[in-house]
Amino acid sequence: MPFPDDRPASPPLALDGTDKKSDAATPDAAKSDTAKSDKEPVAPPKRFVTQHEGIFHGTRLSYGVTSGETQVVDVDGKPRASLFTFAYIRDGATDPAKRPVTFLFNGGPGSASLWLHMGAFGPRRIVVPGDGTGAGAGPYEVVDNPLCPLDQTDLVFIDPVGTGYSKVLGETKVEEAWGLDGDAGIIADFIKRWLTLNKRWASPRYLCGESYGTTRAVAVAGKLQGGLSGVAFNGLALISVILDFHTARFEKGNTLPDVSYLPTYAATAHHYGLVAPVPKDRASFLDEVRTFAIEEYAPALLAGSRLDPARRKRVLRKLSRYSGLGEAWLDRSNLRIDPARFRKELLRDRGIVLGRFDTRYQGRDYDQVGEWPDNDPSAYAIDSAYVSAMNDYLGRTLAVEMDRPYVVFNRTALTKWDWHGPRNENQTSWPGYVNVAPELGRIQRENAGVRILMANGLYDLATPFFAVENTVAGNGIDAGRVTMRYYDAGHMMYVHEPSFDALMTDFRALVAGT
Repeated sequence: MPFPDDRPASPPLALDGTDKKSDAATPDAAKSDTAKSDKEPVAPPKRFVTQHEGIFHGTRLSYGVTSGETQVVDVDGKPRASLFTFAYIRDGATDPAKRPVTFLFNGGPGSASLWLHMGAFGPRRIVVPGDGTGAGAGPYEVVDNPLCPLDQTDLVFIDPVGTGYSKVLGETKVEEAWGLDGDAGIIADFIKRWLTLNKRWASPRYLCGESYGTTRAVAVAGKLQGGLSGVAFNGLALISVILDFHTARFEKGNTLPDVSYLPTYAATAHHYGLVAPVPKDRASFLDEVRTFAIEEYAPALLAGSRLDPARRKRVLRKLSRYSGLGEAWLDRSNLRIDPARFRKELLRDRGIVLGRFDTRYQGRDYDQVGEWPDNDPSAYAIDSAYVSAMNDYLGRTLAVEMDRPYVVFNRTALTKWDWHGPRNENQTSWPGYVNVAPELGRIQRENAGVRILMANGLYDLATPFFAVENTVAGNGIDAGRVTMRYYDAGHMMYVHEPSFDALMTDFRALVAGT
C-alpha cells in the first residue's frame, strides 16, 4: 500500500508499507532469496489440500483449498520461480471450466496477500475495530465471512516472489523478480500456467489488486492482453488505486500531489469538526474543494512567487478553511501541505497524530512538538491482528507445513525494487516516474468487454481519491467505463464494517456485469 513513511526524505514508494507490513522473518528471508538457488536441485512443489464448507450470500457450498507452490518456467521449461498461492475452488460447479476465477494480490511492493485474504475476500476473516481504535493484543476474532464471493467466483490469492513462501528457482536472481516489469512478468506467467494446469482457459477472468497491487494488476493485464498471450480479462478490481506515481511524490517543484491530496485533507478536517462554517453535507463540500483545487489552488501553486498578494491571501483563506490548518502555518509552508506534516499538525493542540492509511486513527508521539510522526497509528493498530490471524489460519485450518517462515513484508524487496519498465540497453531518456495509467487506457481500447472498479477510501493518505480522479482524467482512460466508489474509511476500507459490506457488493456487481 504505501511508502515506508511519508516524509520527503523517505525511500521510494512502498505502497503496502513497511510501517504497516513488517515481519521478523524478513532479514532471513531476504538472505535466502538473494543467494543463488541453483546450488541445489529444485525440489518438487509442495501442496496442501483441505476441504471445507461454508455459507456465502445465503448459499451453502463445499469447497477445496489448494495451498502450495506452482513453478513458473522459462521458454525452455527451466524453473524460474516458485509462487505460493491459495486457490479456493467451489465443489460441484455446473461447468467448472466456465466458472469465473479471480486472481488477487496486495502490493507494497514487498507485501504478501494476507490483507485481502484475511481482511475481505477469504472465507474466514479477521475482525478489528472499524472506528479508528486499535485491535490491541490477542486473542483476536476470526470469523466466518458470509460475504466471501466464493459462491460467485473461484479465488486465487498470489504471494509474489520474496513474500509468503514464494521464491526464485534455478539460475534466476531474485532481483529479476523485484521490479515493475519482472514482477508483472512472473505473475502473468503464473496465471497462464494456472489456467493450463487447472483447465480453466474458458473461464471468465478477473484481477483484484490493492495499492501497489493496482499498479501490478494493470501491468499484468497489459502483458497478458498484448501479443499472442490471449488472456483478456473480464474485469479489474482496483482497491486503493495508484497508477500514476507523479501524484504522490512530494518533491520540490512538483505541485501535483498538493492538489491531489487536498480533498482528503478536507475530508479529514470535516471528520474532526474543524471546518467552519459547517458545510450542509460532506459530498457537496468535497465537490467544492475539488473545484477550488483545480481552478484556484493549482494555478496559485504554478504561479509560485509570481502570485499576486491579494490573490494569495484569498487562496490562503480558503486553503485554511478546507484543510483545517492555520493561515500562518500555511503561509510559512508556501501554501504546500506535506501529508506527514498534516498528520502531525491538524490535532497538534490535542497532542494527537493521525494515521496515514486511515486518518480516522489517532496516536501519540514521543515528541509532540516534532515535525514528523513517529509511526502510523492506522498501521500499528491492526498489524498484530492480521499477522497473528494469518499464521494461525495457515497451520490450524489450511494445514500448511513449511520449513521457512511466512514473510508478511519483505523490506529488502522494497529497497531493491526496479521501478522502470523494460528498456533497450542503448535507450537514453530523462529520469521519469512510474505511470501505468496509459496502459489501462490501452487495455480499455483493445478490450471492449473489460469492466473496471476503482475503490477509494475517503480518509486514505497513501492513495488519495482525488489523485485517482486526476489520473483517470489525464491518461486516456475512458471514465465512462470505470465504476468509481467511495467509502467512509481509509486505505483498507474493509476494516470498517459498513465499508466492507459496500466493497463486497461493488465487487459482486463487477463480476455479475451489472
